[in-house]
Amino acid sequence: MSVFHGKLEVICGPMFSGKSEELMRRLRRATIAQQHVVVFKPALDNRYAVEKIVSHAGSSFEAHSLDDIERLPSFIKKRKQFVIGIDEVQFFPSSVLNIISSLVQQGHRIICAGLDLDFRGVPFGTIPTLLAIADTITKLSSICTACGNDAHFSQRLINGSPAKFHDPIIQIGAQEAYQARCRTCFVIDQYPAW
Repeated sequence: MSVFHGKLEVICGPMFSGKSEELMRRLRRATIAQQHVVVFKPALDNRYAVEKIVSHAGSSFEAHSLDDIERLPSFIKKRKQFVIGIDEVQFFPSSVLNIISSLVQQGHRIICAGLDLDFRGVPFGTIPTLLAIADTITKLSSICTACGNDAHFSQRLINGSPAKFHDPIIQIGAQEAYQARCRTCFVIDQYPAW
């Protein structure tokens, strides 16, 4: 058996870019390699299933649904290296950063998937820090539903119209509430001031 070193991989992009599909592809490969795999997701993401991560295309993988990220380490057995998948990581509080860093230092391979930008086009939660400390980054794009170009934004729609900048940041949804958009077709009433 090969030596297993700690590593942080981050998969990011807009809605409908295949982040969860890519996460599951890597997890399946680790399973085939007979590595110990454990997967987590935030409890608030119950769109398709409670105890699975599910892609918009319908693929799924068994997962622990956590309402408290502090519970994650209790699932990891001592003296075993794990491949740990975390889907929708942007929804976890900032304490996830210390947990992930600690697990990487213990020799675990962590694969996180999440939105890099919220619906306003602003870096989402802990994702900027995860990108900065990651060993590898995979940034995916989607296809703009308005023009067909590469899309890097998640357009939130409310009754068919673009959401306002000051609407609540977290709103769980799929095709009924979001579209992938390119920079040209992305619409918001106020752009972030950097």
